[in-house]
Amino acid sequence: MIQAFFFYVFAAVTVASAFAVISARNPVHSVLFLILAFFNAAGLFVLMGAEFLAMLLVVVYVGAVAVLFLFVVMMLDVDFAELRTGLLEYAPIGMVIGGILLAELLMVVGGWVIDPQVVGHGANPIDAATSNVAAIGLVLYTKYIFFFQAAGLILLVAMIGAIVLTLRHKAFVKRQNISEQVARGPATAIEVVKVEIGKGLS
Repeated sequence: MIQAFFFYVFAAVTVASAFAVISARNPVHSVLFLILAFFNAAGLFVLMGAEFLAMLLVVVYVGAVAVLFLFVVMMLDVDFAELRTGLLEYAPIGMVIGGILLAELLMVVGGWVIDPQVVGHGANPIDAATSNVAAIGLVLYTKYIFFFQAAGLILLVAMIGAIVLTLRHKAFVKRQNISEQVARGPATAIEVVKVEIGKGLS
């Protein structure tokens, strides 16, 4: 009974947070709602007995992806008002993608209503003595190793893209030039000034 209560609480907050992510006007608020959704999804993983996935969701997504997205949004200084002007141009594509996702959800729910046992039939049972980490590692690094490596390459490209987008050379910002510093000698590094007594520096 208590587990069912916590499940409905975590699920309701996750769905509400996900809706707030796409409905919030401020991008910073969207990121904060995204972090809330991640935490509640981690709670759902804990209820299902997947503690490793819950910790992975909190550490990787909340600690890295969400915070990185927050800093990228703040540093890029994107004009979101200008982006919203062309929103109607992408509405047909968004409607097509939304229709596909809705059809898939209806297929899943319809299949579960027709035959409740259909959910979970495709899963491969594992030994009860095997831990979550060992079970995920056995599947991830054997059957899905190529997909795992491809995901790593995609994340690497995304990281490089974020660095390139935020790297801006401004004229009024002083930057370090290593070659000029190494090439400096006594003649350019210091200047000896003879000051007359009682006059000081002007």
